[in-house]
Amino acid sequence: MKNRKLLSIGIVGSVVAALCCFTPLLVVVLGLIGLSALTAPLDLFLVPALILFLLITVYALWKQART
Repeated sequence: MKNRKLLSIGIVGSVVAALCCFTPLLVVVLGLIGLSALTAPLDLFLVPALILFLLITVYALWKQART
Protein backbone atom coordinates (compact mmCIF):
# COMPACT_ATOMS: atom_id res chain seq x y z
CA MET A 1 0.00 0.00 0.00
CA LYS A 2 2.82 2.40 0.85
CA ASN A 3 4.55 1.73 -2.47
CA ARG A 4 1.35 2.45 -4.41
CA LYS A 5 1.02 5.81 -2.62
CA LEU A 6 4.64 6.65 -3.39
CA LEU A 7 4.10 5.75 -7.04
CA SER A 8 0.97 7.91 -7.19
CA ILE A 9 2.80 10.87 -5.68
CA GLY A 10 5.64 10.47 -8.16
CA ILE A 11 3.40 10.24 -11.20
CA VAL A 12 1.06 13.08 -10.23
CA GLY A 13 3.97 15.33 -9.25
CA SER A 14 5.79 14.59 -12.50
CA VAL A 15 2.73 15.39 -14.59
CA VAL A 16 2.04 18.64 -12.75
CA ALA A 17 5.67 19.76 -12.94
CA ALA A 18 5.85 18.84 -16.64
CA LEU A 19 2.68 20.78 -17.38
CA CYS A 20 4.08 23.83 -15.63
CA CYS A 21 7.53 23.53 -17.23
CA PHE A 22 6.71 22.69 -20.82
CA THR A 23 3.43 24.46 -21.38
CA PRO A 24 2.47 28.06 -20.73
CA LEU A 25 -0.33 26.89 -18.44
CA LEU A 26 1.14 28.32 -15.26
CA VAL A 27 2.16 31.58 -16.96
CA VAL A 28 -1.36 32.08 -18.28
CA VAL A 29 -2.99 31.29 -14.93
CA LEU A 30 -0.66 33.59 -13.01
CA GLY A 31 -1.15 36.29 -15.64
CA LEU A 32 -4.92 36.08 -15.26
CA ILE A 33 -4.73 36.74 -11.54
CA GLY A 34 -2.10 39.47 -11.86
CA LEU A 35 0.91 37.56 -10.58
CA SER A 36 2.83 37.16 -13.82
CA ALA A 37 5.93 38.72 -12.23
CA LEU A 38 6.32 35.50 -10.23
CA THR A 39 6.95 33.41 -13.36
CA ALA A 40 10.55 34.52 -13.90
CA PRO A 41 12.22 32.42 -11.17
CA LEU A 42 9.94 29.40 -11.65
CA ASP A 43 12.43 27.55 -13.86
CA LEU A 44 14.79 27.43 -10.90
CA PHE A 45 12.20 25.39 -8.98
CA LEU A 46 10.12 23.53 -11.56
CA VAL A 47 12.93 21.68 -13.35
CA PRO A 48 14.43 20.31 -10.09
CA ALA A 49 10.90 19.44 -8.92
CA LEU A 50 10.31 17.52 -12.15
CA ILE A 51 13.57 15.63 -11.69
CA LEU A 52 12.71 14.86 -8.06
CA PHE A 53 9.26 13.50 -8.91
CA LEU A 54 10.66 11.43 -11.76
CA LEU A 55 13.20 9.93 -9.37
CA ILE A 56 10.41 9.14 -6.89
CA THR A 57 8.48 7.40 -9.67
CA VAL A 58 11.51 5.37 -10.77
CA TYR A 59 12.25 4.39 -7.16
CA ALA A 60 8.65 3.27 -6.58
CA LEU A 61 8.66 1.22 -9.79
CA TRP A 62 12.00 -0.35 -8.86
CA LYS A 63 10.76 -1.16 -5.39
CA GLN A 64 7.57 -2.66 -6.82
CA ALA A 65 9.57 -4.84 -9.24
CA ARG A 66 11.69 -6.20 -6.37
CA THR A 67 8.68 -7.39 -4.38
